[in-house]
Amino acid sequence: MFAAYFDCPGGPENLYMKEVMKPNPGEGEVLVKVSASALNRADLLQRRGKYPPPKGASDILGLEAAGSVAGLGPGCSGRWKISDAVMALLPGGGQAQFVTVPEGLLMPIPKDMTFIQAAAIPEAWLTAFQLLHFVGKVQEGEKVLIHAGASGVGMAAIQLVRLAKAIPIVTAGTQEKLEATANAGAAAGFNYKNEDFSEKVLEFTQGSGVDIILDCVGASYWEKNLNCLSTDGRWIIYGLLSGGEVHGDLLARLISKRASIHTSLLRSRDKEASSGYQQAFTEEVLPHFSGEASPRLQPLVDSVYPLHAIAEAHRAMEENRNIGKIVIEIPV
Repeated sequence: MFAAYFDCPGGPENLYMKEVMKPNPGEGEVLVKVSASALNRADLLQRRGKYPPPKGASDILGLEAAGSVAGLGPGCSGRWKISDAVMALLPGGGQAQFVTVPEGLLMPIPKDMTFIQAAAIPEAWLTAFQLLHFVGKVQEGEKVLIHAGASGVGMAAIQLVRLAKAIPIVTAGTQEKLEATANAGAAAGFNYKNEDFSEKVLEFTQGSGVDIILDCVGASYWEKNLNCLSTDGRWIIYGLLSGGEVHGDLLARLISKRASIHTSLLRSRDKEASSGYQQAFTEEVLPHFSGEASPRLQPLVDSVYPLHAIAEAHRAMEENRNIGKIVIEIPV
């Protein structure tokens, strides 16, 4: 089979489509014929040699996949049958023609949804769902600040905050991205490049601040995050785009607000925990992707690249050109 590959860490130019061995499903695993995958920041970090896959995971890039069931390993429960349309969040291996997945980690693709659209769901939406409900425990009426609001996770989080009857506020780097977040349901949005988002958030919330912050930026935002975090607020860090080294009296500022810091890394969760998130997501959120649902949730696809153009897809993400998900179409 063909897969996205690189022989040594480095830039996007190191990527190419390589012929590798097709995997065989093991005990309780399902073989999925992949039609589409999607790109994530983790893929960029792995390509640079800074984010190795978890022990035992495929070293092929790709944290999500959408396709059809092509084979069943021994011990499968019978939940899935050949040709079922499925999608999954993976520890690796999604950007290939086939991938094996524990049967409990598969989710059905909503009716009338294409593989391209479905590929934009697993990583972004499960990450946002887990951060909001399992880590942040969002409540109706709470105010949630979402950094990188036009990213895949950001656009999913906006809609999930609305679904929870809470109030989404975002930051983004261009007017175009802020308009996209508003169309997705953001109550307010601020350009972090030309205004102090913490001052704007306090102004919008009439001085009360936000109850939850979803932060994939890290070090450079710590002071502004604490400025606009409410008393007893929850600051959830799930990425470190600006690094992790903080200079300043973070702990004193944190204590003064009785605030808490939570961290999360969905890729390293064990199969049992991941299966729990996906079961809850399948039951509570997935029905809202169907046409007759209200409110209706919508995955946002920014662009589609064929697998052989994987290097250009990486460049697009590194340059922050995307609004929503960059999807990789896998050749037949």
